[in-house]
Amino acid sequence: MKGFYSRKLHSLLGVIPLSLFFLEHLVTNFSAVEGGKEAFNGAVAFLNSLPLVIVLETFLIWLPLFYHGVYGLYIAYQAKPNVGRYGNERNWRYTLQRISGVITFVFVIWHVWETRVQVALGNVTHEQLGGVIHDIVMNPVTFILYLISVVAASYHFANGLWSFLVSWGITVGPRAQRVSSYVCMSLFAIISIMFIASLFAFRNVDFQTATSMIDAVKSVLV
Repeated sequence: MKGFYSRKLHSLLGVIPLSLFFLEHLVTNFSAVEGGKEAFNGAVAFLNSLPLVIVLETFLIWLPLFYHGVYGLYIAYQAKPNVGRYGNERNWRYTLQRISGVITFVFVIWHVWETRVQVALGNVTHEQLGGVIHDIVMNPVTFILYLISVVAASYHFANGLWSFLVSWGITVGPRAQRVSSYVCMSLFAIISIMFIASLFAFRNVDFQTATSMIDAVKSVLV
C-alpha cells in the first residue's frame, strides 16, 4: 500500500480538475483561430470576470497542478523504463508518459511566468497577453519549443486519461482498453492539431503589440 493513495490522488487530480482546465485552455487559445485577436481577448476577459476567480484558480488549478507536477516528477524519477528489452506498446506509452510529463511541467512553469506572473507584476495587462504570445511564437527557437511542448502536453493528457480509465477499473477487459486507446489517441491527435493551429494564429500580425512593457518582457524571456 506504500504510495497507493498518493498515486491515486495524483491520478485523480490529473483528470479532475486539471483535465478540465487543460480543455478550457485549449478552447480559449483556439478562439484565436476562429475569431482572431478580438475573440481571444473576449475569452480571456470572460475568464477573468468570473466571481472569486483567485479562489477558483488557487484551489482548482494551482494547488492541484503543484501536487500533480511535483509528485509526477517523483514518479518519473523512480521509473525504470525497459523499452530496450520489451519494446511493446504499453512500455512505450509508459515511457512517453513520463517524458511528456516532465516536458509539460517545465513548459507550464515557463508559460505561467510569461503570462500570469507578468500580469501579476503589472508588466502586461490581460489585453496584451496575445501580443506577448505573438512575440514568443515569432521567435523560431521559442516557437519550436512551444510546438514540442503543446504536443507533449496533449499526449500526456490523452494517454493519462487512458491510464486513468484502466487504473480506476473503468475499462477492465482487453476490448474496452483497446477501444478507449483508439478514442484517447484520436483525442491526442485532435487536441495537438488545435493547439498547433492556435500557435500559428498567434503569429498573425493582428496580435502584434509594440509596447515598451511587452518589449521589456520579451528581452528577458527570449
